[in-house]
Amino acid sequence: MKIARREFIGATSALVAGMAARRVARAQEGGATSKTPPVPTRQAKVERLFKAPDGHPNALEAAPDGLWIGDQVSEKVFKVDWQTGKVLHEVQTESHNTSGLAVGGGYLWLNANGGVSARRPARPQDKPVGEIVQADIKTGKTVKVYQPPWRTGVHGITWVEQTQTLWTTALSVNALAELDPKDNLRILRLIPVKGDRPHGLDWDNGKIWCLIAGDHLIQKLDPESGKVLEIVTLSRTSDPDPHGMCIHDGYMYYCDAGLTAPGPGSEPAQICRLKMA
Repeated sequence: MKIARREFIGATSALVAGMAARRVARAQEGGATSKTPPVPTRQAKVERLFKAPDGHPNALEAAPDGLWIGDQVSEKVFKVDWQTGKVLHEVQTESHNTSGLAVGGGYLWLNANGGVSARRPARPQDKPVGEIVQADIKTGKTVKVYQPPWRTGVHGITWVEQTQTLWTTALSVNALAELDPKDNLRILRLIPVKGDRPHGLDWDNGKIWCLIAGDHLIQKLDPESGKVLEIVTLSRTSDPDPHGMCIHDGYMYYCDAGLTAPGPGSEPAQICRLKMA
């Protein structure tokens, strides 16, 4: 029997959402109490560092030898010096609406988040749906393209060296997904995530951090249950808008793309950092 594409996507999205819901239910079994302790929350003190090479940085990834930056409009990826922002490596990718960047396993992994909203002239590789692009780290040329079952809302993505896996946002099913790059990006697990535009992701000491762009905050999450363990808040009026995020050497870095509902504090191209604790 032939199944319509829309029906297949709908059924798959429902399955993904169900997996996330069951994981939450299992985590809550036997542990519910009448009073849940408040999540530890603190206000970030943001330090402005330098401007990104192109004007719309939307994705960050940390590496020992430099900060990787993905631009949402030019679709270029840069590796820059942590202290000065000097460009150490630059490639033109075939991504579209680049919203997440991971570096691992010898490749670049780019979350291409659908259409480019007329921000630049159309290119042959542009698609109206979300994709994960595996690219050559030296040239930026596409190695393989994956279309996740949720199809929309691929923002942040990060590589976890300890497990050799990827974590990505799956916005249309309100989840974060762990993927196996050795098995066609098979979904290994899902955890729920809530908020207005979950975006930048990074892994630190066995926990995953997710920047919620529209809410101007960052959540520390348990990767097994999705439980929120800590919240760091940003000022909506004085801090640059948050988009991509990564963690390096005791600091959390984020970037302001200058796009998507810019707020009063927006400073396009700004790279910032704040202390982890």
